[in-house]
Amino acid sequence: MSKKRNRLEVIRDILQVINSRNGRIKPTHILYKSNLSYQMMEEYLQELIEKKFIVEHKSKEGKTYSVTEKGLNYLNKYSLIADFTESFGLN
Repeated sequence: MSKKRNRLEVIRDILQVINSRNGRIKPTHILYKSNLSYQMMEEYLQELIEKKFIVEHKSKEGKTYSVTEKGLNYLNKYSLIADFTESFGLN
């Protein structure tokens, strides 16, 4: 049985999903690839927009999201912390 992801891990997963699609992704793809309910995804996306980790783009085709510099910075620092804790067997 896998352990439940914490809030920071979910944020990392969402940012990685958006970043992996050349920085532009539709909400449906975020939903499937981050393994969240629609309601939870909406709450996280709203928070990430408010905190300027991602940007929402609206067009005739619908909404897409991209990661900001601040979001990329979060991913880099999260990776450093994860590597650090793993090196001490604290993961």
